[in-house]
Amino acid sequence: MPDTLSTMPLVDLIDETFVVADRAVLARIFSDPAAWRAWWPGLRLEVHQDRGLEGVRWNVTGDLVGTSEVWLEEYGDGVIVHYFLRAEPTARGLDRPRRIPPRRVPATRQRLARRYTLVWKRIVNSVKDEVEAGRELGMPRVGEVVHGRRSEPSARLTTWPAGVRDGLRSRRAR
Repeated sequence: MPDTLSTMPLVDLIDETFVVADRAVLARIFSDPAAWRAWWPGLRLEVHQDRGLEGVRWNVTGDLVGTSEVWLEEYGDGVIVHYFLRAEPTARGLDRPRRIPPRRVPATRQRLARRYTLVWKRIVNSVKDEVEAGRELGMPRVGEVVHGRRSEPSARLTTWPAGVRDGLRSRRAR
C-alpha cells in the first residue's frame, strides 16, 4: 500500500461557504490583488487562471508552494464560495518544499491545516459579513425577485420550511 502521508500535500484544504450576494460582487472582491496581499501576507499569489465570474486560480509561493483557487458557484439567491489550497511548506527563503521528517508529518499537517483554515474562515466570513450587511437572517437579498415577488428589507421569515424545522428538532433531541 502506498504511503499516502508522503504523496498528498501537507496543506490540502477544501471549504465551501454559502454567501447571499451577487456573484459579480464576490468576483470583484476575490480578484483584487491588494486584498490577497492583506489576507495572505506570507504568500505570493500569481494568477494562473482568471475565470471571471467563476473565480480565480493561483500559483502560490512564499511560506507555501502550490496552488489555490476560489470558485464561485451560483446557488439559489447567492453563491457557494469554494476554496482550495494544496501546498507544501517551503524552506526558509526558497520557493521549494522543505523536507519534513516522516515522524513529524502528521503533527505538521495538523498544525498547518489549522493555521490556514482559520485564516481562510476569517477571510470568507468577513467578506460574507460585508456583502450581507443589512440582510435579515433567512431572507433573500434585498430587491431579489422570489416566487414572482420582490423581497423587501422588512420582510421576515415567519415559519421554517418543514425540512429545516425537522432538522432543528432532531439536533435539539441529541
